[in-house]
Amino acid sequence: MKACGLDFGTSNSAIGVTRKATPELAPVEDERALIPSAVFFDYENRGRVLFGQNAIRTYVGQTDGRLMRALKTILASPLIDKTTALGHRQVALTEVIEIFIRHLKAKVERFAGEEISAVVHGRPVRFVDDDSAADKRAQAVLESIARRAGFSHVAFVYEPIAAALHFEETAATEETVLVADIGGGTSDFAVIRVGPARRNRIDRSDDILSHAGVRIGGTDFDTLLSLDAVMPALGLGTYLHQKNLPMPNALYFELATWATINFTYTFQNERALKALVADSVEPEKTSRLLKTIQRRLGHRIAFAVEDGKILLSEHEMASLPLDFLEHGLAVSASKSGLEDAIAAKTDRLTSIARRCIRDAGLKPEDVHAIFFTGGSSLVPAVRKAIQAAAPDARTATGSDFLSVALGLSREAGRYFS
Repeated sequence: MKACGLDFGTSNSAIGVTRKATPELAPVEDERALIPSAVFFDYENRGRVLFGQNAIRTYVGQTDGRLMRALKTILASPLIDKTTALGHRQVALTEVIEIFIRHLKAKVERFAGEEISAVVHGRPVRFVDDDSAADKRAQAVLESIARRAGFSHVAFVYEPIAAALHFEETAATEETVLVADIGGGTSDFAVIRVGPARRNRIDRSDDILSHAGVRIGGTDFDTLLSLDAVMPALGLGTYLHQKNLPMPNALYFELATWATINFTYTFQNERALKALVADSVEPEKTSRLLKTIQRRLGHRIAFAVEDGKILLSEHEMASLPLDFLEHGLAVSASKSGLEDAIAAKTDRLTSIARRCIRDAGLKPEDVHAIFFTGGSSLVPAVRKAIQAAAPDARTATGSDFLSVALGLSREAGRYFS
């Protein structure tokens, strides 16, 4: 039975197989092994479906259609039971995820040269914080989607464990490692013993000392940066003439959150906003919000915010261009502003990492290394927060976006053999 390892991520995805005991990732977009977890339904070309960067480019080029991104985040939310409008029909969000998973399956089968019926699926330690029943339901939904996409055998491995198994391939000595997998939707941790003598063990349960997870990730940082730096330019925090009330903020939060952007595009919102703009103390700002909804520019704002967040990983200041909304419009964001905006989240990451070490029965000084993986681990404030849990440990990195997929592909070769 041929099996693959699938890392279906909030922001990006990858899939691979094991060949001659070596994990190899399939090219899923041109020759790249990583694809943005994005689907675009093109209304101008008979409903064709595009994926990844191609989907994003087509959307940014203002082709009429519907862009769907951060699909993984809905697995553990009430949105999983909802539908979305695709042209004149309503489609279940689970079906959109299935379309994307089916696309990846076709890519890895082309790479392997044969049908693949089994998958080792990555999953976060916690889909849902503090709700085990909802967590089990989220995995069950993902398993059901995988089976509908054509996998008859489905297994799950925690994503930080998969990352640890990839990290172990280069371990020269035995170490106790804290794995910090900080992704787009969740942050996952594991404390595990790795080393050359342990690498080929079939049963690794004694080596996995603890794991922990929390529903915090890069999309949360995007939301907070958007609310802090961008949404005020669209009227967040401004007032209405009538009764001196502030602008309602619910729409701003929906627009700043990847998974709910499409739900803001309604005639009801347009009608309500027209009345609010007429009553606004700063109509030049609130009219930008109306224009965003009318022209469906929410994802373009979100991409500008995401790009700004990436820039702030290396620079003290970043300019976020919004000229697609208004000629010459741009807002400034600072690294210190981003750190302040996400401080409550990074404090939580420190707490979860410390708890994971305690649950392993260890002290911070017993951790030899912290292995960082996941795109959001590149945010300096995130690294600093996690390093505070084991300040004496050395830091290590690997394939920031591919470690989990490589570990899952390795496990697929072992698990189903």
